[in-house]
Amino acid sequence: MSIMPDSWIRERAQKDRMIEPYVDSQRREGMISYGVSSYGYDARVSREFKIFTNVDNAIVDPKAFSDQSFVERDTDICIIPPNSFALASTVEYFRIPRDILVICLGKSTYARCGIIVNVTPLEPEWEGHVTLEFSNTTPLPAKIYAEEGACQFLFLKGEGEPEISYADRDGKYMGQRGVTLPKI
Repeated sequence: MSIMPDSWIRERAQKDRMIEPYVDSQRREGMISYGVSSYGYDARVSREFKIFTNVDNAIVDPKAFSDQSFVERDTDICIIPPNSFALASTVEYFRIPRDILVICLGKSTYARCGIIVNVTPLEPEWEGHVTLEFSNTTPLPAKIYAEEGACQFLFLKGEGEPEISYADRDGKYMGQRGVTLPKI
């Protein structure tokens, strides 16, 4: 298994629309960086956030998820309460090639502030906006900046194509747009 470099990411993004919209350089002037890097792609978080709350005493149940578990915000800056959690999605839409597995890692800028982005795999032939999970592990409110970098995606090339891809098995999160809640 090999990690794919910027030249490969650039070629696949431009030729095969693997990442849309695609930013062909690292943007960082006064913001949290995003765009292609040496061995990855730093994706941006969109303006749509779902922030977990306990106002209605809802129970978080992955088999019966209730929208009473969160409040929705469309904003430039999301404030996550202390020791809480928010969902968002990437600005970018991804189309993963059949012989590639993608791993999502949190950015160190957020990690150094106690904000953790969940590590998520994107399976071969999955496509959609990636739903991002932000955990505020601090006892203080924390900010997430929309339209700025949130995480980095690393593209790993397999030794061959899998027998069955995410698309072949009609994966439940295929083609998702915006923040997508848990499904069974």
